[in-house]
Amino acid sequence: MSRHFDVTAEPGNVQWGHFDASVPPVATIQSGDTVTMNTLSATPDNLPDPASGFTLLPFHLDVLSATKPGPGPHLLTGPVAVEGAEIGDSLCVEILDIKLRQDWGYNLIRPLSGTLPEDFPTARLMHIGIDISRGVVHMPWGLDVPAAPFFGCMGTAPPAAWGRQTSVMPRAFGGNIDCKDLVAGATLHLPVWCPGGLFSVGDGHAAQGHGEVCLTAIETSLRGTFRITLEKQTKLLGPWAETPTHIITMGFDEDLDDAAKKALRAMIRHIVAVTKLSDEDAYSLCSVAADLHVTQLVNGQKGIHAMLPRWALERK
Repeated sequence: MSRHFDVTAEPGNVQWGHFDASVPPVATIQSGDTVTMNTLSATPDNLPDPASGFTLLPFHLDVLSATKPGPGPHLLTGPVAVEGAEIGDSLCVEILDIKLRQDWGYNLIRPLSGTLPEDFPTARLMHIGIDISRGVVHMPWGLDVPAAPFFGCMGTAPPAAWGRQTSVMPRAFGGNIDCKDLVAGATLHLPVWCPGGLFSVGDGHAAQGHGEVCLTAIETSLRGTFRITLEKQTKLLGPWAETPTHIITMGFDEDLDDAAKKALRAMIRHIVAVTKLSDEDAYSLCSVAADLHVTQLVNGQKGIHAMLPRWALERK
């Protein structure tokens, strides 16, 4: 019988800006258990003015004062270990539910960052109201943007030999993937690179466009519920995902063309594995039915994700 765990975003349960195999787990679960993980968003420089009327969540200031900053800006809740997870396995992370936690988010333009740093050299921090009951984000110029919350950062710990890895760049362990399609109902498959797997989550977004072009989305605090199932010796090379309608493969690279090649090669491997089509037929199928999207342009390692409709894998 599966169990349920709750992990609060409080001092000791939050890592600041890194994934690291040496960090001990804050909880240990069994395969098939569910876990609800609360997250926080905003480092001290990005908090709203107390006079703004926005509400800070419990433990937010405590976490910032008690947690040592890492190389990245993201506040990551975890890690959660899965009993029996070994190198070469994978974690099947079903995203059962994602909820908004607070009445504000923020968007940041930072000099020398983003997709157009030469056009936007001046810093801007914009705090944005969120109506949780209506599920909308109130932009300052009067536009209401429908909320579509998802976690930008979801990952296992990197191989121990890699040491501490920044939360900024997505890599083979997942991390700052920033794929807006990973909403509730999606499933993310992550390689296990160290005992226990060590799953962490953070970088909550209330809404984001493909590309995340100005540097951030609408960053906010979220609550996610996941069912995590251990899959033995899958030998995954990197993360992939699935939704009720699509298979998603991912590529990360400093060069966007190379990121596209990696996502496409991963999709071809997946098609061949599940259909027994030839490599050539799988390549043609991708050209006919798969869509390649720019996931994000701003994380050092840029992202492309390929989306193939499930009907394209059906055989008559």
